[in-house]
Amino acid sequence: MTWGKSLIGGAIAAAMLAAAPAQAADKARITGLSDVNFGLIAFTGDQSISQSVCAYSDSSTKGYSVVATGSGSGGAFELSGAVPLPYDVLWADSAGQTGGSALIAGTASSGFTSTASQQFCNSGPPASASLTIVIRAATVGSAGAGSYSGTLQLMIAPE
Repeated sequence: MTWGKSLIGGAIAAAMLAAAPAQAADKARITGLSDVNFGLIAFTGDQSISQSVCAYSDSSTKGYSVVATGSGSGGAFELSGAVPLPYDVLWADSAGQTGGSALIAGTASSGFTSTASQQFCNSGPPASASLTIVIRAATVGSAGAGSYSGTLQLMIAPE
């Protein structure tokens, strides 16, 4: 007998050029995002999926901020399904990470630095940041069986 729930979260969606209160010539770009599919989720522990992406900033400090907005009510990080299923979003400014700074929906998190030397990471390091999506075990217990989906929009701005 298998215990679990089918929770399919197609989460990662948008990459944008950002305009922020930085110099007009400063640019930031995020590329290399892919959809996230958790498949069947068991009741045993937190479930997470991480991916390395290219986060580029051409500001003099290579600094950038990240704003994440989910498709839940008011931009919350929630998957829609039988009941809303919350998830956490973590960001690290280095590739290959499985954790990072917890992002708050709709709020800029600053202080990140890019190691990308080119805006698509075509030369230099192939990725410069990590995105991790976590579905906490405590929230899975209250979710009904079925498919869940949502969208996560990420925007970076030079600092």
